[in-house]
Amino acid sequence: MIKRSSLADEVAQRLQEQISSGVYKINEKLPAEPALMEGFGVGRSTIREAVRILANVGILRVQQGLGTFVAASESIEEPLGQRLKRAAITDLDEVRQLLEVKVAQKAALNRSQKDVENIGAYLARRKEAAQTGEVIDCITADINFHIAIAEASGNSILTDLYKTVAHHMKDHFLAIFKNTEKFSETQPLHKNLYNSIIAQDAQKALQWAQRIVHFNEDEPTKKK
Repeated sequence: MIKRSSLADEVAQRLQEQISSGVYKINEKLPAEPALMEGFGVGRSTIREAVRILANVGILRVQQGLGTFVAASESIEEPLGQRLKRAAITDLDEVRQLLEVKVAQKAALNRSQKDVENIGAYLARRKEAAQTGEVIDCITADINFHIAIAEASGNSILTDLYKTVAHHMKDHFLAIFKNTEKFSETQPLHKNLYNSIIAQDAQKALQWAQRIVHFNEDEPTKKK
């Protein structure tokens, strides 16, 4: 069942995702309104509005008396968030690791004093949560530590990418980490990364970030 907020927009987005993933191909006729209503759990007016939205941007083509057809699919890209939901966790983690190394290097070059304070605050919270065995707080602090580094990079696209990937990795971290032992073990590495960013030493920051992401290399999704 679709959520009650912005029903037509949400149905339009779902239809667009189905088209982009090949459920409906170019020139293929969509199911009749009753079938769409049942499939999305919404009323006739919502389906019609969703179709109108996609028709206005050239994705659907409404032919009076014949039905609604897919007008275009090649230019439609699956939303990143949706794509990440179905990504293999190993692929997602590899992207996260690559981003962490790059943003660390750029953060050392571009960080402000405010960035340093934010990164340091999350590092301190990470250490505290690891020492007291607070797994959820420790994972959250760890993610926020790396997000703060991404924000310090000065590249908004890298930052948005890292935030999106980290969001999708969080549930996985919560599932695999039953205690904070690994976080305690890697705290010195994170401290060294932080110090390199403070010193604006991009090469050292890159090296320490690489050390972090390759920690426990035999278990690539358990790096902390």
